[in-house]
This record gives sequence, structure tokens and C-alpha cells, in this order.
Amino acid sequence: QVQLVESGGGLVQPGGSLRLSCAVSGINFRIFAMGWYRQAPGKERELVASITEAGIPTYTNSVKGRFTISRDNIRETVYLHMNSLKPEDTAVYYCNAQIFQNTYWGQGTQVTVSS
Repeated sequence: QVQLVESGGGLVQPGGSLRLSCAVSGINFRIFAMGWYRQAPGKERELVASITEAGIPTYTNSVKGRFTISRDNIRETVYLHMNSLKPEDTAVYYCNAQIFQNTYWGQGTQVTVSS
């Protein structure tokens, strides 16, 4: 079956860094666009960053210059490198795989930015 397993979340101080990983299995990873979403308490889930099957990234404005999305088609893993973290980055981060109408989600990993 399809599995997207996130890891790397945790508690970090403002200004710190984290790297999230999403290991994917059960799909042809290379042809899927991959994305990282986040959902803070009381807010809607939002797209943070995405990367096409060709490796072209896009970012929401609030993370541009601080976050970097990348993918490893050999390891079938997508990463989100997060630098200069702010308290407003606190959320559950979800990995997403999408092609046409087919979309799959991971279970989420908590990121908390607090002193």
C-alpha cells in the first residue's frame, strides 16, 4: 500500500533549524509532485513548499529564503530544510504526493518553535 512517513519534527528555539524527511513507498515516486503542508491549531492547512517531478520548487511567501524543499528519487524521499525558524512556523507538517486526481498524505510531524 501507499505510505508516506514523515520524520524530523521536534522542539526548536527561534532562529534554529530542522530538517523534515518524508519516505515514500507504494507509488512511482519519480512521477509524483511532492509537497509539504502545515496546519497550525485553529487554522486551515496551507501549502508550504512543493517540488515538481522535474525538481522545480515553489514556496509560500512566508518561508521564501528560509525553507528549501528537495527530493531524492533514488531514496524516494522528499526533504524540507527549515532555517531561521519562527514561532509562527509552529504547526503539524504533512507530506503530500500528487499526480492528476491522485493524492496521498502522511500522518504528520509536529514542529514547535519556542524558547
